[in-house]
Amino acid sequence: MSTPHTPAAEGLSMPPEWTAHERTLMAWPCRRELWGGRLEAAKAESAGVANAVAAFEPVTMVANAADAAEARAALSENVEILVKPIDDSWLRDSGPIFVVDHHDEPSRRVGVHFGFNAWGSKFSGFENDAAIGRALVEHVDSEVVRAPLILEGGSIGVDGTGTLITTEQCLLHPNRNPDLSREEIEGHLKDYLGVTRVVWLEKGLLEDKDTDGHVDLIAAFLAPGRLLLQRCAPDNPNHDTMARNREIAVAAGIDVVDFDPLAYASVEGEEVVASYMNFYVGERFVVVPVAGQPDLDAEALAAIDAAYGGAKEVVGVPGVVHAFGGGGPHCITQQVPALG
Repeated sequence: MSTPHTPAAEGLSMPPEWTAHERTLMAWPCRRELWGGRLEAAKAESAGVANAVAAFEPVTMVANAADAAEARAALSENVEILVKPIDDSWLRDSGPIFVVDHHDEPSRRVGVHFGFNAWGSKFSGFENDAAIGRALVEHVDSEVVRAPLILEGGSIGVDGTGTLITTEQCLLHPNRNPDLSREEIEGHLKDYLGVTRVVWLEKGLLEDKDTDGHVDLIAAFLAPGRLLLQRCAPDNPNHDTMARNREIAVAAGIDVVDFDPLAYASVEGEEVVASYMNFYVGERFVVVPVAGQPDLDAEALAAIDAAYGGAKEVVGVPGVVHAFGGGGPHCITQQVPALG
């Protein structure tokens, strides 16, 4: 039940990702302990995502002072450089989540600043990333609300008509909110994001160890009540988990569109899963990570184009190094909903 002064109590809710954006927020990679010898390649992939998005809408790239000139040189003129201290580039998880009320005149937008603890303290030194949400909300001239919940944006998805999807594996993990029950976590999601129901899938990809099963590696809403969902072949170790997730989604009344392509690649001697599902959607575009495997990449791009009915421009960008780091274009972007 909503309490006074929460976004839901004031009529605000999180818009779906495919609606109009004022801009996209990103951050420049910098954590060498994560990227190792692939830090420069991670920067190049982030620039590729930023420049692809900037062809459709403005982008704000946060960078440490020491990296600002390098970022500026790599990015298009439609990308603003914002010098602020950060620990790394996963802004979907460390940045704010915006809720809006288009019934107000003028429209009202609030940035919800959730707690961030580096995916259950998997990395030391995350104070700058834990603080960047508030700074970014203020930068886009919006109100800030602090939520009493540790939450990463990659762990949730919304359909714009009240449904939020997540995984039990992530949101119920004791390294995030050990003192909160499932019911209390669900209540905070409803209060601060303005959703009316939470659909709990069980687990994410087996190979997704850093984020404990983020939903944005396996699922994306296409429209209200319609979900693109990863499916795996019987010989893939994720087969049973993905099949169970599908059963849960269907039982919740969600129209599931199956998505089969799933790439694997070798980076730094390590086999990584490169999920095509970690794409980023705007009003006119879909930016999709590709794995450098022409046939599988083409199959994935065609399937995503078909899933959106050919209504958006589908742009493939290199994504294997981001996959090595634990994510992709969706993990490094955060949309600022447009007003008006």
